[in-house]
Amino acid sequence: MRILIDGDGCPVVDLTISVAKKFNIEVIIMCDTSHIFNKEGAKTMVFSKGADSVDFALINLLRNEDIVITQDYGLAAMAINKASYVINQNGLIYTNDNIDRLLYSRHISKKIRKGGGRTKGPKKRSKEDDLSFKKTLIEICEKSIS
Repeated sequence: MRILIDGDGCPVVDLTISVAKKFNIEVIIMCDTSHIFNKEGAKTMVFSKGADSVDFALINLLRNEDIVITQDYGLAAMAINKASYVINQNGLIYTNDNIDRLLYSRHISKKIRKGGGRTKGPKKRSKEDDLSFKKTLIEICEKSIS
């Protein structure tokens, strides 16, 4: 089992590495050349810039026992049936039951913005978001190890 992180804009890289260390799980951060990471306790894989280049590389590397961390609904949709767990930076576990709604919401927001409208951006990250993510990741690691 490994944890693969979609590193582009991921706010929980350090938190993930600290949890993974406790469970002796390998962490791989995947990013493009505009977001290069060098974190102790994780392997970094850098890919050329391009539409979804990191997403496709992650999917090709993915094994069914892996955990994926991403805030990208498109990547999550591709990974759901291939990974053990796919979660976002707030601890939401993506499933076949919720991904369609999330993708549809993203589509509607994009249509509104394209038409000149405005949509609310994400709220400021809080300590509660970090705690929720950490709790979910620990639960997943405990289930996967046992």
